[in-house]
Amino acid sequence: MLDQLLARAVQLASLPRLARVRREPLAAQAALLRYLLGRAQGTAWGRRYGYAPGLGAEEFARRVPVSTYEQLYPELEKVLRGQPDVLWPGPAPHWQARSSGTTNARSKYIPLTREALHDNHYRAGRDMLALATHLYPSQRVIGGKTLSLGGSLDASPFGGGAVAGDVSALIMQSLPSWAQALRTPPLPLALLDEWEEKIERIARHVLTQDVRVLAGVPTWMLVLLRRVLALAGATDLRAVWPQLSLFLHGAVAFGPYRPLFEELMPGGQLRYLEIYNASEGYFALQDEPGAPDLLLLLEHGIYYEFLPAEQFDSPDPRPVPLEAVTVGPSYALVISSSAGLWRYLVGDTVRFTSLRPYRVRITGRTKHFLNAFGEEVVVENAEAAIAAAAAATGCAVRDFTAAPVYFAAGAGTSRGGHEWAVELHGPAAPDAARFARALDEELRRLNSDYDAKRHRDLALAPPRVHFVPTGTFETWLRGRGRLGGQRKVPRLANSRQVLEEVLALVG
Repeated sequence: MLDQLLARAVQLASLPRLARVRREPLAAQAALLRYLLGRAQGTAWGRRYGYAPGLGAEEFARRVPVSTYEQLYPELEKVLRGQPDVLWPGPAPHWQARSSGTTNARSKYIPLTREALHDNHYRAGRDMLALATHLYPSQRVIGGKTLSLGGSLDASPFGGGAVAGDVSALIMQSLPSWAQALRTPPLPLALLDEWEEKIERIARHVLTQDVRVLAGVPTWMLVLLRRVLALAGATDLRAVWPQLSLFLHGAVAFGPYRPLFEELMPGGQLRYLEIYNASEGYFALQDEPGAPDLLLLLEHGIYYEFLPAEQFDSPDPRPVPLEAVTVGPSYALVISSSAGLWRYLVGDTVRFTSLRPYRVRITGRTKHFLNAFGEEVVVENAEAAIAAAAAATGCAVRDFTAAPVYFAAGAGTSRGGHEWAVELHGPAAPDAARFARALDEELRRLNSDYDAKRHRDLALAPPRVHFVPTGTFETWLRGRGRLGGQRKVPRLANSRQVLEEVLALVG
């Protein structure tokens, strides 16, 4: 009974707001921009650019430059080192969200202000809980525990007593007591730093819990769940948790992972809802079961602009406002937020599938694509093609990365190509040539630029596929201090560095 009352309270707080997001998106964003500019007008940044509540979107865009993390870093570093009133009013935040770099060892640190925590992270979390209880009332998902798998915390390298860590760990650490009561494992286990020990201890702890919801990155959740089944001597998660019914997932495209979860819980009993979040905030969530489109969150402390793909490398980027986007093309996210990020280029790319309401699909990252030969293959294409190739050859893919093949002068051909390293679940690998053909066919179907380059093998040769042993990508991540949490291998790159490092591990 108490869980039903809590579900009703969460729904009353969240569902009307999500209805407004669908019904009045532009008004929500206009009001949010006024709030952000009004709050920040007395900061060093706000004074520099003449912030005021009456400053319109067009004038805001004209005055304030678009910034990458590197370009904004001099101001961010002041905040991280404890200076107040730099990008957002008040003392420097105690929390710093850390995300590992994806193509080098450098980490990003994002100040996590109280407003960003409450207006974005907590609010989006409550919205997802409200949707889960609303969409699946008979499952009583908050009658038991949510098994959440996150990262770890440690002292900030910038000093001053601040705490840094994966945003998932920061959120876990600072949840209100009612929310802590809904989750497992307890914080001392959830925040362990050593990943192998963490998986083992969590698996043993949750064996006896009433787990009804899973929440986390599919890659690492699979590792934990397989260990749970091994300890229980079971092959079906329902033998361990009879009332498990929902997986809240994010960080990577779920298509390649769905068959693996269906193996762990056959019969279609596990439901799935996707969350789109990053260290910088929660951006969108899946509010319609079965539909891959994500509702853009417009009342959650983030004002959005969108940079067209043809301007990704422009020295003078000109993002467009929400009302100017169209269905189909890829855009890079540009955000201004209550974390003190101003016209900040996140690095993620999305495409709109609907304008009423505004719904998106994640297409990749501005730096994670294959375009060495004009083929413009984005992560969304690659993940869909990998899933199609796996289905065609009866295998299950755990991870992959790809890079161009650059043919040397005098090699007898001017064609380029793509080379893929693919890690499977299970020891048996399908025929690599058959897998490569299916991969190639799906890429050609999805991407007209790739198809044009592959026409008669004139510009692009067929892809090369290498199956690497289970654990190869974990070894690569461990060697770079990125194992666990929300860390992941770059899917695509125009540099061959990651691919060659992965292939070197297997000789």
